[in-house]
Amino acid sequence: MEPAVLTGEHFFNGDVACAEGALAAGCRFFAGYPITPATEVAEHMSKRLPRVGGVFIQMEDEISAMAAILGASCAGVKSMTATSGPGFSLMMENIGLGIAIETPCVLVNVQRAGPSTGLPTLGAQGDMMQARWGSHGHYEIIALAPSSPQEIFYQTITAFNLSETYRIPVLIMADEIVGHLSERVIIPDPAKIKLHSRPRPKGRKDRFKPFQPGPNGVAPMAHAGEGYMVHFTGLTHDERGYPVMTAEAQAEMMERITGKVRRNLDKIIQVEKYRLEDADIALVSYGISSRSSQAAVDEAREKGIKAGLFRLLTVWPFPEEIVCELASRVKGFITVELNLGQIHLEVQRCARGMAPAILVGHAGGSAITPEEILANIEELAGRVQGK
Repeated sequence: MEPAVLTGEHFFNGDVACAEGALAAGCRFFAGYPITPATEVAEHMSKRLPRVGGVFIQMEDEISAMAAILGASCAGVKSMTATSGPGFSLMMENIGLGIAIETPCVLVNVQRAGPSTGLPTLGAQGDMMQARWGSHGHYEIIALAPSSPQEIFYQTITAFNLSETYRIPVLIMADEIVGHLSERVIIPDPAKIKLHSRPRPKGRKDRFKPFQPGPNGVAPMAHAGEGYMVHFTGLTHDERGYPVMTAEAQAEMMERITGKVRRNLDKIIQVEKYRLEDADIALVSYGISSRSSQAAVDEAREKGIKAGLFRLLTVWPFPEEIVCELASRVKGFITVELNLGQIHLEVQRCARGMAPAILVGHAGGSAITPEEILANIEELAGRVQGK
């Protein structure tokens, strides 16, 4: 048996670092289907999982892959899959199932340019709104956005911890550039990695209700085969897990599955502020685009322009209160993302007209350069000067 955590200094690309983060988090089941540019996640897991006592299965498609990781999680195993745009679309129905039956798992989307087959080998960030609203109905979702191989290692651990804590599928919205970027990755000693596990039931098994919320709004989770009564259905259901076809049952279930996220935003949302203390211009970015944005902020500062970066580590739930507070004291926003304006819509909404907001983005295929961002910083700074 190999050690599950390869402590030390490595040179990994983002996909491999993601796989190693999953193993360090306790993932022992992976089901997936090969797709560029996420295939390296599956390839690495196929080699490493059997050596640490885990199971890897290549499924016939992405629909079955998502179903398989839900099944493994219901049996008590931390599970993950990885895909890209076309596969992400196919997984949407079963993501909704995972939310409805409150099943922890992690889904990694290494984004490429779309729509449809798009640019399989080139990066984009065009699936961000799909991450929030891709499945039907109303629900809450947690989605993280890494900017480096080192960060995707840690964010994968964070994704598993959030998933286990709140009994919810968690998304890692990487992109091809981060996925294929090779950099130094330091993996700490396992004793320094803090792991969370799903809440577990106590008390009499004959009185257990599988969807009865605990004190923090999250129901303890019994695993299939343990002797507890468990019943999973995508239909609207009560605390016993049995279908109940009424508006009252729908309202109760929706309060349960949305409330556990909404009431814990301060514990879920993570952001990073860079040189924002006195900033006139606030850049909002995430993933690979945030690296170019940080370079542009430094160049703007050298030119005497007070720019800063608000980096989204957690994209969903969106940190709207923080953006609203920023809007009350900056003179303008620039959203930097590899799409035609998805998170930019959220920035505009949360700015509430208090500060102008412009987009620096394109449809994918290449990273946005610091020079392009700087030119827009200078243009916006000139426009809002004196306001």
